[in-house]
Amino acid sequence: MKKLITRVSILSILFFLFFFSGCEQVMEKRDKKDDFPEIRERGKITAITSYSPISYFIYHGEPMGYEYELLQILGEHLDMPVDIKLARDFEEMIEMLEQGEGDLIAYGLTVTSERRERLAFTEPLNVTRQVLVQRKPENWRRMRLHEIENMLIRSPLELGGQTIHVRRGSAYLSRLRNLALEIGQEINIVEAAAELTTEDLIHLVANDSIALTVADENIAQLQSAYYRDIDIATPVSLPQQTAWAVRHSSPALLDTINHWLSEAQNHADYYVIYNKYYKNRQAFRSRYASEFFPITGGTISPYDEQLKEEAERIGWDWRMLAALIYRESQFKPRARSWAGAVGLMQLMPRTAREFGAADPYDPEQNIRGGVNFIQWLQDYWEKHIEEEDERLKFVMASYNVGHGHVQDARRLAEAFDADPNVWEDNVERFMLKKSNPEYYNLDIVNFGYATGLEPVTYVETIFNLYEHYQKFVD
Repeated sequence: MKKLITRVSILSILFFLFFFSGCEQVMEKRDKKDDFPEIRERGKITAITSYSPISYFIYHGEPMGYEYELLQILGEHLDMPVDIKLARDFEEMIEMLEQGEGDLIAYGLTVTSERRERLAFTEPLNVTRQVLVQRKPENWRRMRLHEIENMLIRSPLELGGQTIHVRRGSAYLSRLRNLALEIGQEINIVEAAAELTTEDLIHLVANDSIALTVADENIAQLQSAYYRDIDIATPVSLPQQTAWAVRHSSPALLDTINHWLSEAQNHADYYVIYNKYYKNRQAFRSRYASEFFPITGGTISPYDEQLKEEAERIGWDWRMLAALIYRESQFKPRARSWAGAVGLMQLMPRTAREFGAADPYDPEQNIRGGVNFIQWLQDYWEKHIEEEDERLKFVMASYNVGHGHVQDARRLAEAFDADPNVWEDNVERFMLKKSNPEYYNLDIVNFGYATGLEPVTYVETIFNLYEHYQKFVD
């Protein structure tokens, strides 16, 4: 019995130690107070946003979006990379920020007094207002304007008793609650599922699946360029500011972003980006109708099915292969480089013949030949680089510059006390030195000069693009 009691006691102690250790880790994460000095020391800033056809998306294989482009400019200004994390809705964005999973929310949050209690807002990026999104009458094209107007909601007083679906955690929710108090009537407000965006809800209104939703006017105006059957002319709020946000415990970061914003808003590029995503209705309509827009079409390129088959053959994630092809040709089958490389995977004529692409301009042959070449490189590097993820970087660098130049960089790394089996901060450093005569003239260098910056940038670009594809495409 004593032994049993002792065992129970030990298990209880271990349980409590484990439990409180876990709690301590959670609390440590929740209490994370990184401000700009810590971010600078870390060398990377993490932004939280949400996928949408305006803020951040993939189109024809390329990452795009209003917030995405502004973040790239911010990263250049700060001279550090920007990591992007996706949240499903506004509340999750705020929770991720509070728990230290990101440094700022890069999304057009409506500035409200309720949100100011939890967030420190930047200077405003835009001013908009909330509007009601409703479907026009079925035969509106054959009706007179006054007949259409009589069938639409044009006053907030008419919202009493109506059911309105809004995005979860959005400022639309609090605005409609206040509006219900103002008009003295109940409004049935339904918070949509977390995965549904404002754009999704507008789509549901356009397809007559729900009757009403609310959106920021600038978003609604773009959507109305694609959905001609919706009406967005009824405002439900006064003009409101939208801004990005940080934690209250990050005043230095807030000052840094505000300083950047004040400079950026004095340059035309800032407004070019705004017009590109909020004003260019034709471009939005083209994107939204495209099958190569993952939000609506679910594909990256016209060649996705073949990429999946070929990637499986060599043990790759097909999105990595897609990223490589985008980097090579932007999915243009007739692409030709100054050096004579052709097709989707930019095969040199000799390589194309050797690896089975008799007609390198034929997309199917080009992809198959390029993948055959990648398989050859994998077999080659398997003898030299044991770690699989690390080996992939050597394969990619070799695809760009040739395995001989990469082996030169490995020999240089070993000669100067770096790790010849690790790419980042090791072999890549000496790849860069292959354009310096002090290094490429050494006896251990067999293949001479190489523009080392190109393969280094090549590997980095493909991995970055792959990360974007992972966020959007299964």
